[in-house]
Amino acid sequence: MIIDETWYQRPPGVSEATSAGGIVARRWEQQIYIALVQEGNRLEYVLPKGHVEPGESILEAAEREIAEEAGLNDLKFIAELGVKERLDFAKQCWKKTYYFLFITDQIEGTPTDPNLSYQLGWFPIDELPTLFWPEQQELIKTNSKLIQNSVSICATRRLRQQP
Repeated sequence: MIIDETWYQRPPGVSEATSAGGIVARRWEQQIYIALVQEGNRLEYVLPKGHVEPGESILEAAEREIAEEAGLNDLKFIAELGVKERLDFAKQCWKKTYYFLFITDQIEGTPTDPNLSYQLGWFPIDELPTLFWPEQQELIKTNSKLIQNSVSICATRRLRQQP
């Protein structure tokens, strides 16, 4: 399936849903890695994200969805990255997805989503696979400097705190 510009044009009368998710980054051996997930038996990767539940803040939803889809729950919130809008996979609903940047030291994750199986993968920020959703690829690219600076600052602080 090819995701073209038609996915980013809202047709009249379609319902709207709010989602949240994020970029999760970590440092290992002087390299910055980004967490991506594969959904079900799909070969393509995506950023972890999903629906905001009633009574949940958008940030709480992002953290929950990352835990469910990637199995990562030791997250440090860094920044809001903005909102991306498009049609959902079935082209039946307009999705507004709020993205955040998180940093973690966690390497392994056990996804807990009750409805779909997910596989977590870590990829060097400069060697990412092509993501299924182009706006997610662009989000990482646009925020690359922020990601790299944030991971470096956190690593430096950890080194200073060690006895």
